[in-house]
Order: sequence, then structure tokens, then C-alpha cells
Amino acid sequence: MKKIIHRNLLLGTVLASLFLTGCSDVLDEQPRSNYDPTFFTTRIGVEGGVTSMYAHLRYIYGGYYYTALEHGTDEYTVGNVGDGNNKAMDLSITSDGQPVGTLTNSSSRSDVLWVNSFSNINTASGVIENGGAAGVSDALIAEARFFRAYDYFQLVQTFGGVPLDLGSGELKFNSTPSRTSVRNTVPEVYTKAIFPDLKLAVEQLPETPRRTGTVTKTTARFFLAKAYLTYAWWLENPGDIPTYPETPRNDPDGKSAAQYYQLAYDTALEGIANPGPYGLQPTYYDVHLGSNDRNSEVLLYADHTETSEFYNGASFSYEDPGKAGNCIVWFVTCNYQDLGGGLLQREVAQAFGRPWTRMAPPIGVFENTFADKTNDSRFDGTFVTVWRANWAKGTDKSETKTAANGLPVRMGDAVLSFLPAEECEGLTYGSSVGGTIPGRADYIISLANYNNKYYPGLWKIGPYRTDNNGGLGQPNAPSTRPWNLAYFSDFFLTAAEAAVKGATTKAVSGIYANDGTPRGLVNIIRARAGKWRWNNNGNKEKTEDNSAAMTAATPATITIDYILAERSREYFGEGVRWFDLVRTQKWAEVAGTFKIAGRIQGSTPSTDHMVQTYERKIEKWHYLRPIPTGQLNALEGDEAYKKAYQNPGYN
Repeated sequence: MKKIIHRNLLLGTVLASLFLTGCSDVLDEQPRSNYDPTFFTTRIGVEGGVTSMYAHLRYIYGGYYYTALEHGTDEYTVGNVGDGNNKAMDLSITSDGQPVGTLTNSSSRSDVLWVNSFSNINTASGVIENGGAAGVSDALIAEARFFRAYDYFQLVQTFGGVPLDLGSGELKFNSTPSRTSVRNTVPEVYTKAIFPDLKLAVEQLPETPRRTGTVTKTTARFFLAKAYLTYAWWLENPGDIPTYPETPRNDPDGKSAAQYYQLAYDTALEGIANPGPYGLQPTYYDVHLGSNDRNSEVLLYADHTETSEFYNGASFSYEDPGKAGNCIVWFVTCNYQDLGGGLLQREVAQAFGRPWTRMAPPIGVFENTFADKTNDSRFDGTFVTVWRANWAKGTDKSETKTAANGLPVRMGDAVLSFLPAEECEGLTYGSSVGGTIPGRADYIISLANYNNKYYPGLWKIGPYRTDNNGGLGQPNAPSTRPWNLAYFSDFFLTAAEAAVKGATTKAVSGIYANDGTPRGLVNIIRARAGKWRWNNNGNKEKTEDNSAAMTAATPATITIDYILAERSREYFGEGVRWFDLVRTQKWAEVAGTFKIAGRIQGSTPSTDHMVQTYERKIEKWHYLRPIPTGQLNALEGDEAYKKAYQNPGYN
């Protein structure tokens, strides 16, 4: 990381800038190495600044920042070859009582967010200040307001209070190098920056996207509801979590936590009642199917393309995940090729992709979160639990090969399967990957005792391309799929959470009619989860509607714990879990222990199926991430000044 206040807060330092064309439905990208202040006095300059805000999302979401969003939660822990980018974030303790890694200002991968957000915030301020004089519409300027609020919202959740003054005054465009910085308090960031910008964005953005993927009233309304909800939790502070800079938990406008919960509920219901071009997909499978990307349920995404490396921002053949490519699925994919015999090859397909084995899901994910694997389609629509023979897509054109129990398999047959414990009768583990069940040609691993070397993959974010031409494609390349950041479905769960916290409910009419209670809102999502059109891991059509069973199984009284479990079922592995647990102050309670076979420090033998319980040492001060080393090094001042700038616990 570079000197953020000195350099990255300058308009002159941007990661990429882009300009808009009038006849295209997409954002045409023309990278620039820098902006100067006069650039924003022109229409093309303002439009280029706005377009760059969409591009900046790719530099945040695609690589190591993912570990900061998922590691240390109940969704992921250290994989067999996890490294320093993973272990420090996990906060786990080995069986001999030693920490796997230490979270510091140098090891935290939340630095990615800090580095890329402030330059974008400054660009947004430049657009907001100059857009009117340059002759662009209020609606276009509102896109800049949205992104300034979006970045500040991510920052304040992660680091606590952050600076609103980047050198030229609060929320002012800065063109003068500065090596001093003052952090505003959390209430100031919300009430001066996030809420005003998002409210104006709701008023001034269009109902429908200006270009494919651009933000709308609905997008802004969703993040306003989420910001109200998060701030309400912060004001209430039921877990007595410290904040920094230290400040009383009082709202400058005099509103209470209860009032903000109500605002969150009301704003979310407005989004449900006024969906615009958005809405729920008919099945959960449709939400994440690669050929259905950019569908109407997705409110915001960091985009990529397979048509041009230039516009994709990343190579089509190889990429380091420290750049702009979408490499996230690498982290959570085990090395299925280890099965041997050439049965499984790396392939650009949702069930495959490049294996990295950096992060593994704890066993509780399948025992608890996804306990219902029959009615709830989200288990099948989230994970790869069956890998199928694909060798003939490479150079080996054999018609059959030998698999488990010496039995033959053909292309497309299951060769490695993860099964629920009740389906593993007769399972005997062998000397390598997986075990055998008499009469079955596929190798088997039980979901009750898999290890952090071989585990289910994450189908929902797996790679998808149309240029494989019947072959394996470019499996070492980053995914060219967009990374989804917000869904229409989350309006229902956000409103339900606010209602659990005491917001006064009201009936919802229209296409998503329900009684507006937490149970009514949650059941809209659960009813959809019960609808199947395809058995993903079975690789066959499945037309089944289990909506009635799903809604009947919903508890009469919805709690925050249930909301969190439902959120994990809906958004597992999508980079929201750490925020969910921190917002509700349930992190230590939910993720303080986990179970998995294998070693979280050191290499795990293939044959290790001895389940262990590990602990995490999650302190209250961990609820804020450390200010990155690069920022501290850039500050001009003595060590006492820099120490005071850092969040407590990390000095």
C-alpha cells in the first residue's frame, strides 16, 4: 500500500478512469493514469469520473479482500495450504493452544478496501462539485453520490470512524497533497456523508439503469436501508463493543436506535413495494447460474467480461489475485485433481475452476446451516458436492476409465462425491482421496468428517465462459463473471431484521404480498428456496415445489440468530458474513468455535478424517479492523500521533 493521504486521496491518483459513450448500453473503459483538477470542468471528464467508480469495484472485490470478509466466520476457516493472507484473518487457535496467525495492521487484508476507497471518494467529490457546471444531469451526479456513500459505508463498518476531510475540507475534492489526517467519528460519517448522499441518490437516480449495471433508485434505497440498520445496531450496542475514535453513542440529530430500526424497515419496504426492473428470480438456481448473470435480482455488481482483456481488466489466461481479476473462487476450491487417474481435469465450468485450497467450510455449515438438503434448494444451488469425469475435454479421449471399486466410469459420471452421513453406510476410507462404498464407482467423502484439504466447492461463484469450444478452456484464468454485491432478496431480510429489533410492521401488498412481520418477510425468501427446476449436483432436471414445507418449517418467532442463519443460507460465501456478524455483535458467539478434520496449521494428510474442534480468540477490539501500515507510514507526525490514529488493540 502507498501513502494514502499523500497520494491516493489525490484526484491525480486513480486506479482506472473510464468515459461514457452515448450510443452503447455498456460502460466503455479508457484507462487514464491520472486526473488533474481541470478534468472535471468538462462534461467528458465528469462522465469519465462517474464511469471509473464502477471500475473501482473490481480492484476491491476479486482477490485477497475476500479473506477479510469470510475468514474467521462460521462460513470459512483455513484451508490446507492457507497462507499469511488467510491465517491472520481467521483468529483460530491450534490444538496446542497457539494462534494460527496474528491480525495486525500489516497482515489484515482489509487494506485492500482502504487503498481503493479513498481515491474513489475523492473522484466522487470532484464529480459532485463540478458536475453541474460541466452540464451533466443531477441523475449522473447522483451516481457519484451513491458511490461516495457506498465507500464510506464499507469503510465505517470496517474501521470505525474515518476521515471526511481528505485535505481540502470535509467532503471536498482534494487536489493538494496532504500528509496529515483526522478521523471523524462514526456518527459523523453516517450523518454527514452516508445518509445525505444516499437520500439524494434515492431522489435523483432513475428508476431504470442508465446503462447495463448502473445504479438506480432501488440500489440506493437498499443501501440506505442497510445503513440505517447498521447504524441502529451501533447506537444500541448490545454487546458493549468499543468504538473508535471514542465518542458517545448519541445521534447528532437526536434520533434513537429504535427510530433508525424503523427507518430501515420502512425504507426496505419501499424497495419491495417499488421494485422497478428488479425482482426475485423464479428459483435460487437461476440467481447464480452463469448463463443468467446480471439478472434482475442483482442490484449491484463488480463487472467483468469475456469479450476483451482490455475491458475485463484482467488476463484471460492467468492472473495474480492482487490485481483486478475475479479470482475469488480459487480461494475456496480444493484440489479435486488429486483424485488421480486423470478422471478430473481443471475446467472453466461452475463446478470446476482453479484449485487453491486456501479456505475451507467448517463442518457446521452442513450440519447446521444447510441441515435441510432435501426441501431447500440452496444447498444444491450453493455447493459443488459432486465432481464429474471430464477427461475427454482434454487430450485423453479414452471412452472409459477405472474408478472406485475397480468399476468403469464414462464422461459425465460422478467420480468424487460428498454425501450426508446418513448416506455413507459401508464407507471405508482408503489411502488417498476419498473412500469407497460397495457397488459405487465414485469415491466418497462424508460431510460429517471431511478435512480442510478436500471439501465441497462453491458452485454459485464458479467460473463460466462461452468460449471453451468443447474443451477445458482457460482454467487458470480469473473468472470473467461479475461479482454480485447486493440482491433484491436482501430487502426482505433487512426488513425482517429491523422488525425483530422492534420496528412497527405493516402489511406488504403487490407481487410480494405478506403480513410484513419477520416471519412473513422471511417466508417470501424461503418459499422461493423450496422451488426447484434443476438438480445441480445430480445433473438432471428436477421440477419440484417444496415451498409449503419450507414456510411451514419457519419458526413462529423469528430471532436474530435465525435471521443470521437464513442470511447464510441465502448469501453463503458471498463476502457479507463478517459484516453480518459484526453488525449484530454475534461474531464471537456464532463463530467462536468450529469443527473440521485436518490441520489448520501445517499440511493435512489426504487420509485425515479425524474431526477436531478448534477455537477462535475473538476479542471485542477485533470488531474493527486495523488501519493499514501504508496509511500510518504516510502520516507526518511522531509515533504518538500515529498510535492515536490506529484502532486500539493493534498498536
